[in-house]
Amino acid sequence: MPEKKLRGLVFPFSELENHLSSRVNKTNFQLFWPSLEDVKRAEALFSPSRKHKIDYFTSAVRMDHAPLITQPEVCFIGRSNVGKSSLVKALFALVPDVEVRISKTPGHTKKMNFFSVGKVFTLVDMPGYGHKAPKDFVDMVESYLETRTNLKRTFLLVDGSVGLQEADRIAIEMCEEFGLPYVMVVTKIDKGSRGELLKRVLEMQAIIQRQTAGCFPQPFLVRYVMAEIFSVYCSWQILLYPKAFRSFK
Repeated sequence: MPEKKLRGLVFPFSELENHLSSRVNKTNFQLFWPSLEDVKRAEALFSPSRKHKIDYFTSAVRMDHAPLITQPEVCFIGRSNVGKSSLVKALFALVPDVEVRISKTPGHTKKMNFFSVGKVFTLVDMPGYGHKAPKDFVDMVESYLETRTNLKRTFLLVDGSVGLQEADRIAIEMCEEFGLPYVMVVTKIDKGSRGELLKRVLEMQAIIQRQTAGCFPQPFLVRYVMAEIFSVYCSWQILLYPKAFRSFK
């Protein structure tokens, strides 16, 4: 793959750089730059084999229904219809037997859905917050985030077409209150103008720098066609760069 195209895939913010003022510090937008070896390791992580099974594990509507496992977990949270399940489905593109249900209707995901990625980690797709969130969202999701001791990364998805909403700000405060290491993932970056997207991303970056202690300094911009690259980012956060958090604060 040509270097320019590869750079555009793994570093979507590069497409917006020409619109930035020279006074803007770009350092925290360029922390993620995987090597080809990183890409290969990530692809292997999300590729099933006889010894590395990837599959749907179970679902839960309350914490006392959640599976008691010790291997690391990562979870995906965000507003209803932000694209959590779609991104999870794209991550498992190499595992067609794994069924991840998606819908354009907000609030489609009603349970915490657990997927095992071999013996390496478990991925949890959470119900969305905000519009049409499950009535027991607090008892389910907030309890999970606060008490799950093997939760190692939380991926907080934000709709890039509208930017941070009040519900997203509450989610950030919740992650901070619980002392979670988390990453802000910006979805739907192809909708709207680049100028509007840049404005929203810079707003997120300012909030990360000024108001967070546990958020990774770089927001990650994602298109659904970039699922392979996001798998690199996901594995990089989980396995390849375990001390990524707080060291930049």
